Amino acid sequence: MTVTSSKPAPDAPSAPGSSESQHAEAIASRVKAQTAQPVQLQPLRLADPFRWLRRGLEDVRAAPGIAAFYGVCFWIMAVVLGWVFRTRPEYTMSLASGCLLVGPFLAMGLYDTSRRREAGLQPQLSESLTCWDSHMGSMGMLVLVLVVLELLWGRASLVVFAVFFNTGMPSTTGVLQAVFNPQNWSFVAVYMVVGGVFAGLVFSTSVVSIPMILDRDTDALTAGITSMRVVIENTGVMLLWGALITLIVAASLWFWGVGLVLAGPVLGFGSWHAYRASVIPLQRPPAGA
Repeated sequence: MTVTSSKPAPDAPSAPGSSESQHAEAIASRVKAQTAQPVQLQPLRLADPFRWLRRGLEDVRAAPGIAAFYGVCFWIMAVVLGWVFRTRPEYTMSLASGCLLVGPFLAMGLYDTSRRREAGLQPQLSESLTCWDSHMGSMGMLVLVLVVLELLWGRASLVVFAVFFNTGMPSTTGVLQAVFNPQNWSFVAVYMVVGGVFAGLVFSTSVVSIPMILDRDTDALTAGITSMRVVIENTGVMLLWGALITLIVAASLWFWGVGLVLAGPVLGFGSWHAYRASVIPLQRPPAGA
């Protein structure tokens, strides 16, 4: 007769690295749960844009070295763009497209600095310079959309010139004379309408999309649609924010654009706070979830 032992069989040995894989799966599930949350917006007030600028100044004071680095980068871009406009205006739009390629990545560095300060971390220039590397796909798609819009904007501007003037490619002097000549009011009106439409598209697509990609690692389509939703649902506030950005940048261009050394970082930091005020933050699940 065979006697069967009631002693339980020993536990199978754990596979090497099983705890690490379980931890990685837990992190992945938490990230998936966060990204699956719907994007919720919150209403804005007309006083909010001024608060964003004030908080941008606070970020400049807290991280002056990082702010100065990005401010100088923006200033150099403006100087080169102005020089090309004065000497070879036909290449201005092409260079502006290049600035649209570089600008969002510089702005993301400023957003990363504000995000780290918000989280109680010490911002570092080296980390801000590489914060975009894990979001390259979404950033590349969004920048491509902005470049296409800018190229269409440039083409539409040339069409407006071709309709109203039969003088070929306008020179720098010709452009300025045409824009500031009171007799060309119809041309100026059409030119401003066309420019306003494309400027509105660029602004509404990018006003909160880039900081959202950095914060949530979302795709470019979701970020762009969310940005447009923010503008549509808070039209008055976002028009004021866009007007403040335009006025500050225009004022900074005096004296060879040196004002951008300060204005660029302030607006960059302020844009992060605009995103934070517009989009309700993710509800982070507990660490043990």
